[in-house]
Amino acid sequence: MTTAAGRPARLPDQLPTPHQHQHQHRVTATRVLRSEWHKLRSLRSSWITLVSASALVIAIGLVMGATYTSDGGDSDVDPVVLVLYGSVLGTLCTVVLGVLVTAGEYSTGLIRASLTAVPRRLPVLWAKAAVFTVTVFVVMFTTDLLTFVTAQLLLHDTDQAASLGDPDVFRAVVGNSVGITLLSVIALGLGALIRSVPGAIGAFIGGVMVLPEILTMLPYDAVQSAVTYFPTQAAGALGSATPLPGEAPVGGALLALCLWAAAALGSAALLLRRRDA
Repeated sequence: MTTAAGRPARLPDQLPTPHQHQHQHRVTATRVLRSEWHKLRSLRSSWITLVSASALVIAIGLVMGATYTSDGGDSDVDPVVLVLYGSVLGTLCTVVLGVLVTAGEYSTGLIRASLTAVPRRLPVLWAKAAVFTVTVFVVMFTTDLLTFVTAQLLLHDTDQAASLGDPDVFRAVVGNSVGITLLSVIALGLGALIRSVPGAIGAFIGGVMVLPEILTMLPYDAVQSAVTYFPTQAAGALGSATPLPGEAPVGGALLALCLWAAAALGSAALLLRRRDA
């Protein structure tokens, strides 16, 4: 290429070489994580469900603290369970979000773009799980801590007065947040596995929440013992400062809940590699 004067034209210095161009578009774990974080925080449904979860936990905790009286016959209730009773509803919100993070992309067709950008596929699932897990835990731990401290200001002159320094209280507050998070990760795995928002929510409610209650009606000790390690029961054990008789030990409950979450994600990963998007 020459100019009008016959001199060779210079290529612009800023044009990337083929090697630089390939490096700029290389898929890395950091870039996949950044992409999934951007998707999670840019969705309105993410903030609606997280704010709803926090609001429910805080509101119900304050109501429990404001209305509790020492002569009401509830002195044997665990102080952490009492003020974090709203976690049941909060968990439903984060479970729905977990399903939307995975199954929601299949319903909108966005998953095709995600898997086209990351042909190996599995890094997309791992990044979704990592970003979602950290986000839910941070939000719910902050919520649980704020709820407990605030509710205890209302309970300071009752028989439910407790502090974070009391034996196992802080551990139970953290355990409650961990339980909510891992239950939500199971929902995320079910969403990736079933690829349908209504189907995954129905599977979670039926298989994770309702099925254990049905199994407890069976008159077999082995079944009763096994049910204590089911997801919702294990999460309940993590969030209690004073374990109830028949509950799984904290270490066993945490291990069981981690295994349930790993099983859900592992099953989703296996099918993600074998099925078309």
